[in-house]
Amino acid sequence: MIAFLRLAVFGLVGLTVLYVLLSIYSRSLRREGLEKEWDANPPADATPEARDAWIEEGMAAYQKSLRRKLIWLVYVIPVVVIGVLLYLVNYA
Repeated sequence: MIAFLRLAVFGLVGLTVLYVLLSIYSRSLRREGLEKEWDANPPADATPEARDAWIEEGMAAYQKSLRRKLIWLVYVIPVVVIGVLLYLVNYA
């Protein structure tokens, strides 16, 4: 039982680190894409403040996107796989 708890604690810590890194990486890719999109085709009356506001608006839309929600699979898939393996080894 102690070995299982140790696996669960260290596994969740590792998955949390992976989740945070993937979230940061995905946000940076989206922000960079928004910046490149603005730089490729800026409006005629563009100001630095308008650029920042446009990028922040795009990042707010990213917060509600499916891509951001799919990163939660970092937790779901390993837990399900380990659960299925434990069941098959012990009861099947």
